[in-house]
Amino acid sequence: MEMINELKENQIFVFGSNLAGIHGGGAAFDALSKFGAIYGQGIGLQGSSYAIPTKDDNIETLPLAIIEKYIVDFIEFAKSRPDLEFLVTQVGCGLAGYSIEEISSIFKKYGVSENVKLPVAFL
Repeated sequence: MEMINELKENQIFVFGSNLAGIHGGGAAFDALSKFGAIYGQGIGLQGSSYAIPTKDDNIETLPLAIIEKYIVDFIEFAKSRPDLEFLVTQVGCGLAGYSIEEISSIFKKYGVSENVKLPVAFL
């Protein structure tokens, strides 16, 4: 995965989260420590980051069909905010344990707007 260490003013760091909003590891920890993610908020825009849930309140991996719903919500949100550029991490492919193919196929199925930058592995 490409490391994202800083953002421009209009950029948003998109990461996999849990519904409890415990941003304790992986990209979620980076979102909390660097990009304004809010502890206790597991979904949506927060600071310069956007949380896509991949785990539930008990930090158990969500079924792929549920993650797909959250990805679709994100895609629609990004379309509504052409003023922002969304830098997507390999959501669901780290601590949640899904393969790159499983997650990237969801993004491909629905398509993303030009302001969404997917990881190279997803292309």
